[in-house]
Amino acid sequence: MKFVRFIMKNAALASVPKHIEHFSKFSPSPLSMKQFLDFGSINACEKTSFVFLRQELPVRLSNIMKEINLLPDRLVTTPSVRMVQGWYIQSLMEILEFLDKNPDDHMVLGEFVDALVTIRNRHNDVVPTMAQGIIEYKEAFPKDLVTNHNIEYFLDRFYMSRISIRMLINQHTLIFDGAPNTIHPNPIGSIDPHCQVGDVVQDAFHSAKMLCDQYYLCSPDLILQERQNKKTNNPISIVYVPSHLYHMLFELFKNAMRATIETHESSNNLPPIEVMVSLGGEDMSIKVSDKGGGVPFRRIENLYSYMYSTAPTPQIGEHSRPPLAGFGYGLPISRLYAKYFQGDLQLYSMEGYGTDAVIYLKALSTDSIERLPVYNKTALRNYKVSQEADDWCIPSKEPLDLRNYKVAK
Repeated sequence: MKFVRFIMKNAALASVPKHIEHFSKFSPSPLSMKQFLDFGSINACEKTSFVFLRQELPVRLSNIMKEINLLPDRLVTTPSVRMVQGWYIQSLMEILEFLDKNPDDHMVLGEFVDALVTIRNRHNDVVPTMAQGIIEYKEAFPKDLVTNHNIEYFLDRFYMSRISIRMLINQHTLIFDGAPNTIHPNPIGSIDPHCQVGDVVQDAFHSAKMLCDQYYLCSPDLILQERQNKKTNNPISIVYVPSHLYHMLFELFKNAMRATIETHESSNNLPPIEVMVSLGGEDMSIKVSDKGGGVPFRRIENLYSYMYSTAPTPQIGEHSRPPLAGFGYGLPISRLYAKYFQGDLQLYSMEGYGTDAVIYLKALSTDSIERLPVYNKTALRNYKVSQEADDWCIPSKEPLDLRNYKVAK
C-alpha cells in the first residue's frame, strides 16, 4: 500500500509543471474591499466561495511560481528558497485535488476548509525563510546590480501575491469554519466594516512600547490627533483589515522608537511620537512623526530595499525575544500591505531632525481593490534588464584635484 501511495505521489509531482503552465496562462481576478464585504455579509455562500477559490488559488500560486523560475539559479538552488518552492508545490497539489469534487457535498466543503488551514500554517514562515535564502545568496556570491534589481522586483511581487493568497484563505476559513467570533463579532472574516483607526494606532503603539521597554528600559510617549472633513466628533473609521493596518503601524512605531532613543540617549526627556489621522473624500492618511534624527536623503530608497538593513541580521531559530529590528523587511513589506488595496507608504525625512512616515489608504471600500502581480511578457522583460551605462554623469566621491589640469596658453 505504501508503494502504491509512493507511485501516485511521484506521478502527481511529475504533473506539477503542466498544471503551473496551464493556470499561469490565466490572470488573477482582483476583488474590491466592497466585494469581500458584500460576499461575506449578504451572499455568504460556502459553495460559491469553494468553486471560486479552487480555481483562483491555483491561478495566483502558478503565476508567482512561474516567476520563481526566472530568478538566478544561484538563488533558486539555495536550501531556503528550495524549501519555499517545495511548500508552494505541495499547496498547489492539495488544492488541485478539489477541482473535480462535488461542491454540493458538505463533507467536501469541510475538507476544503481543513486543507486551507493546513496550507496557511505551512506558509507561516515564508517571509523569514525566503529572507534567509537571500542571506545565503549574498554570503556566497559577489554583489551584482542586475541580479539585485531582479530579486527586488521579484520579492515585491512574491510577497504581494502571498498577502493576497492569505487574504482569500482567511476570508473563507473565518467565515465558513462554523465558529462565531466572540471577541470581535462585527468583522466579516478579517475585514472590519467599522475599523476604528485610533484604536489600532493605540494597540500597535503599546505593543511596540512593550518591546522597546524590554530593550532600552524606556520608551517615548504618544500624541494622537484625528481630523476629518465631516462635521462630527465620532472617531475615524473605515472599511479595512485591522491586522494589515496594525502590521504597518507596529513597524513604523518600532523604527520611530529606536531612532528616538538612540538619538536622545543622553537626554532625560524623550520627545513623543506624534500621530495624525486624517480622513478626506478619497484618502485616509496616517502620519507618524518622530524626532529621531532622520536619515540622509540618499538612504531613503535603501530603506525600502530587501537587500539592505541598518540592524544586525538575526538568524532563524533565535526565539528568545522578538527583534526590534532584523532582516530589513519591515518597511518594504509594510508598504506592500498599504499598496495591496491601492494605498501607499511614504517616508519624508529631515536629517538631523526626524522622520515623517505617511500611510495612505483609500477612504472608500469601492476604491480599495486588490493590487495583484500577473505573469506576462511585461513581467518577463523586467527579469531581462541589463546593466547599461548611466545617461547622467556620476560625481566622483573624492574632490577633484585641479592641479592635474594645465591652463591653456
